[in-house]
Amino acid sequence: MKSRFVFFVCAALILLGGVARAEDPFIVLASTTSVDNSGLLGQILPLFKKTSGIDVHVVALGTGQALDTARRGDADLVLVHDPDAEDLFMKEGHGITRRELAWNDFIIVGAKADPAKLIGGHDVVAGFKNIWNAGAPFVSRGDKSGTDALEKRIWKMASLDPTKAGPWFKDIGGGMGAALNAAAGLDAYTLADRGTWISFKNRATLIITLEGDLRLLNRYDVIELDPKLHPKAKLDLAKKFADWLVSKEGQAAIGAYTLEGEKLFHPEADAKPT
Repeated sequence: MKSRFVFFVCAALILLGGVARAEDPFIVLASTTSVDNSGLLGQILPLFKKTSGIDVHVVALGTGQALDTARRGDADLVLVHDPDAEDLFMKEGHGITRRELAWNDFIIVGAKADPAKLIGGHDVVAGFKNIWNAGAPFVSRGDKSGTDALEKRIWKMASLDPTKAGPWFKDIGGGMGAALNAAAGLDAYTLADRGTWISFKNRATLIITLEGDLRLLNRYDVIELDPKLHPKAKLDLAKKFADWLVSKEGQAAIGAYTLEGEKLFHPEADAKPT
């Protein structure tokens, strides 16, 4: 009799535990790697959890992959930074609301030796032409991320085709952290978002070699999914997080995140360079 009682008690505890876990509120956020690699999400998600009781499970990918994850129905919310890819996502009917929550900028980093003579310049197209003409080592993410999409647009603006580049062009098919590590190991140039660069520790000889071009502004958007195409998504919980990100509390949390005195991301309301 005692063994049967213990069995039923254990079974009840397991069942109740399973129910409790099933009721724990959470959403899946398909996010660009930069807000994760830079440490921003690690900083602000506990603040949101404390306010709302909602956990946010992050799937950090390149923007293209993040949007595809949402297209498949494997995410409840999207946080990305590629305007062209986002436009397509919205036109396809996957997104119902798209809001800017933060911005920073892109930079070109490279070895101090600066073989392509970028230091002191502010024209990113001219910088890419210099890299091409010098045959200087360059690391490309090649991962369909927002950074990768911008890089391809810059090559196009420079009337250059990276598929016809020489062995100096290294397509790694990886994230921002991997690209910076590869650039550090090869004394190569790469295009990086400032937030990930500031948080990157393995710099070796890398420095910022070009910055300040208005074409390098980097906008981050949060996109809520349309229930018509995504009826199974946790849209109510996702909306709470999206609303928090653009609220005074969320914006303050984004703006307060610094490393070594440097702000990695600007809240949406901060004035952009002109």
